[in-house]
Amino acid sequence: MNRRVNRKILISGASIAGPALAYWLDRYGFEVTIVEKASHLRGGGYAIDIRGTARDVVERMGVLPRLRQLHVDTRQITFLAPDGTVLASLRPEAFTGGTEGLDLEVRRGDLADCLYDQVKDKVELLFNDSIATLDDRGGHVEVTFDSGVRRTFDLVVGADGLHSHPRGLAFGPEERYHRYLGFCFAGFTMPNDFGLEHEGVLWNLPGRAAALYAHEPGEPMHGFLTFAQDEPPFTAFRSPQAQRELVASTFPDTVWAIPRMVAAMRAAEDLFFDVVSQIHMPAWSTGRVALVGDAAYATSFMSGQGSSVSLVGAYVLAGELATHGDHVTAFAAYEKMVRDFVEQNQALATEGGGVVAPRTRQRLDARNAMLRTQTALPSGTEGRAANTALVLPDYERALGS
Repeated sequence: MNRRVNRKILISGASIAGPALAYWLDRYGFEVTIVEKASHLRGGGYAIDIRGTARDVVERMGVLPRLRQLHVDTRQITFLAPDGTVLASLRPEAFTGGTEGLDLEVRRGDLADCLYDQVKDKVELLFNDSIATLDDRGGHVEVTFDSGVRRTFDLVVGADGLHSHPRGLAFGPEERYHRYLGFCFAGFTMPNDFGLEHEGVLWNLPGRAAALYAHEPGEPMHGFLTFAQDEPPFTAFRSPQAQRELVASTFPDTVWAIPRMVAAMRAAEDLFFDVVSQIHMPAWSTGRVALVGDAAYATSFMSGQGSSVSLVGAYVLAGELATHGDHVTAFAAYEKMVRDFVEQNQALATEGGGVVAPRTRQRLDARNAMLRTQTALPSGTEGRAANTALVLPDYERALGS
């Protein structure tokens, strides 16, 4: 399809939501520009899930066969007791709510590469630049880039993640919308000298979790150290060394793999430290500026649905813009259709988060008791309902193509 619509759209962000939105907008005939502050896409990374409604999106994009080839196929998650002994091993679907044989699990960088390949020859891409100012003039948006270039667009969409810069310019400070969930985490890669393969292992004490995820044998694996913290550690954000010290002091334990994980975290060149948080906004658009994905409704990694929700949101936003004559109606329709889906998936971070990192001894003991007696957890039922809570409209049929 190449229905040309006389509307120029700027998208900020070239990770997941941005290229997905660009693909559908280009397919409906929009003229699309993506601006990305990084100089290039980041490859590899931890695995993310594509399940439920999001799987339908990638199937309609025609990338399902490629993503199947990239599927990392985690086959079991093993839960450990505080002393490091095994409590239970379950299929991932038992607590994520996915469907074995249908869900996709791919490295985040592989998904980003796949989406980028779908648009790189079709839309304008501006790497190593970002939006400096936005001026919504009513009939168009005047944009100044950090590079000093000034251009005019009909619409601007922020698709650049939890700390979205366009969101700050158009909607105000992040603090208004940021909801801290009471946890911090450190993610890093480390050598796989544990003999793990296509599996994850999770150790807990109240308010703390240590996890290892391994894919192919011989490849580095991903470590995560997650811990409860009543207030965000603002001082640590300014210093990687302070981050390392905070995490190390929170995990002094000598059981299981904790000492090796802490040592790997201290030495890791790819350490990523952040708070576990979400974005909650009363509206996802203002004037000619809209938001999609984490910029509008970050679900947090504890939901396991961030990328899936971004893919669905991008599909719906593009479709509503294509089928409505004006952006105001389209933005309202997008939000009406997606908001309940978003909220159900955001709720998984607080409900399912009790499985990953129970905050109290009572909750940890209750989870462990369930693990000893059940083959599935309540979070699985909740996840299945959330990840299939929206049926995709067929916009191409509505457009008569």
